[in-house]
Amino acid sequence: MLQINDTLVSLDLVERYFCCDLGACKGQCCLDGDAGAPLAPGEADILRNILEDIKPYLLPAGLREIEENGVSYIDCEGDEVTTLVEGGLCAFATMDENGTWLCAIEKAFREGKTDFYKPVSCHLYPVRIKQYDSFTAVNLHRWRICKAAEVLGRAKGIRAYEFLEGPLRRRFGDEWYEELALVCREYIKQYGGNDAID
Repeated sequence: MLQINDTLVSLDLVERYFCCDLGACKGQCCLDGDAGAPLAPGEADILRNILEDIKPYLLPAGLREIEENGVSYIDCEGDEVTTLVEGGLCAFATMDENGTWLCAIEKAFREGKTDFYKPVSCHLYPVRIKQYDSFTAVNLHRWRICKAAEVLGRAKGIRAYEFLEGPLRRRFGDEWYEELALVCREYIKQYGGNDAID
């Protein structure tokens, strides 16, 4: 683990390579999972406030689920997460002409309809954040559907912490990320990192 202020960062972020390969995975993370996307405090309110702006981007089943059950629910671990359609697909997912799952919130943002990009947990994925009493854990969630991203990341020489620079800066700030990047570079210089994909 790497300690940056009051966060403990998994070595996977520096040792593993990662670069999303939507052409290979087709946005499967929007479709699979045992719960919705975790929401940071206040994000459910934001989703309720911008719902009218993103409605045109939602699939009928997702919109129906949101209108009947709201934008979020509390999962089995007590966390607030985005609503799902029939226990699987994120209600905020949409599909492009190539059959790739995308975030309707992000699509609306990119078209200038809202200034909210998407929930920070989605932006950070495959990083998962866990808050404890005295520290915050920053872990890399490894999942079979992201195998292609690990392969592409290694081919391009992009470490997970580098690929996730934008969302990590969004969540923790520029100063935190600069320190992380410095520590990661020193770690690689000293230990070489891990080139394995398993």
